[in-house]
Amino acid sequence: MKDSQILSTFTERERRRVPRRVSRQAPPVLVFDACQVGVVLRAVLYVEAVLGVALMYPAADPADWLARFAVATGGALPATLLWLVMGCSLKRPIARLASGGQVAVGIGLGALTGLYACAMLALLQVVPDPPWLASASTGALLAAGLVAALLWRVRGRTPAATAARLAELQARIRPHFLFNTLNTAIALVRAEPARAETVLEDLADLFRHALSEQAGSSTVGQEIELARRYLAIEQLRFGDRLRLEWALDPRVDGARLPPLILQPLVENAIRHGVEPSPDGAQLRISTQRRGALALIKVTNTVPAGQGDPGHGLALDNVRGRLRLLHDLQGGFRTALRGGMYQARVEVPLPGRNDT
Repeated sequence: MKDSQILSTFTERERRRVPRRVSRQAPPVLVFDACQVGVVLRAVLYVEAVLGVALMYPAADPADWLARFAVATGGALPATLLWLVMGCSLKRPIARLASGGQVAVGIGLGALTGLYACAMLALLQVVPDPPWLASASTGALLAAGLVAALLWRVRGRTPAATAARLAELQARIRPHFLFNTLNTAIALVRAEPARAETVLEDLADLFRHALSEQAGSSTVGQEIELARRYLAIEQLRFGDRLRLEWALDPRVDGARLPPLILQPLVENAIRHGVEPSPDGAQLRISTQRRGALALIKVTNTVPAGQGDPGHGLALDNVRGRLRLLHDLQGGFRTALRGGMYQARVEVPLPGRNDT
């Protein structure tokens, strides 16, 4: 059969199987997610650093600076925490606003918390003549700096994620994988046409998922299903050399992941575990819940003398995209011990206040 005939048949099957989706407008992006641990730490350090530098000007000596800094911290630290608590509590209604509205809310909350800090110092009689206007302006200015930094971070996700997706496409859909998959299907066309059709359908799903427009995040359940389709193709290719084991916890299926992030980990296991070994390799994919975290592990045996495959561009890509999506709450580690290589992903489980 000619290539054009294969592609035309493939396209007709796709048109029958894929229903037309109605495009929906993406929901507004939350500019400042004050519920994240990384945001809390950065906000507190930022406010304290600004106050510490500002108080160097009127201070006569280090002891005077320390006394002034202690007094200012007594009002600024509770006010900063109050700003974070209000931002986290109002997460749902804030997310419905446009970016400009979210920035205005963040600055307005900063002005209110500035007044709160001034009121606390006035009640403690630390400041004889409370500077209400200056406190509100300082709170608004500090909040504007925090929101601007978080807005820059959110806007930086889109081009970074797009570049990461393109890099992963080049690493994931390698020419030899495509050719091997098509050769597997061609070999099965006459003897087992049903299995050949399954291979092409799985390949179509992989390409459709890779080339379609992705939202900001996927789920563990969706990534596991995609990995199943990919491994079903590789199982036909390697046969008994690929020994699969699944240990999945359905409680973590809703945890958020960057789209197409599990795929390079599974491919890495195939490339460095199964391909170079004449006896194949054991591949185990597991998910489990540990407290407020979802753990995803991809473990495979490696041949004797095989180096650590944990320093590739694809794995650095995974680490960077997890940091963009979950900041300090996400984690990615790899290890090679005793002939076993493991890639481990940690992401927070969705909470009740998540949008």
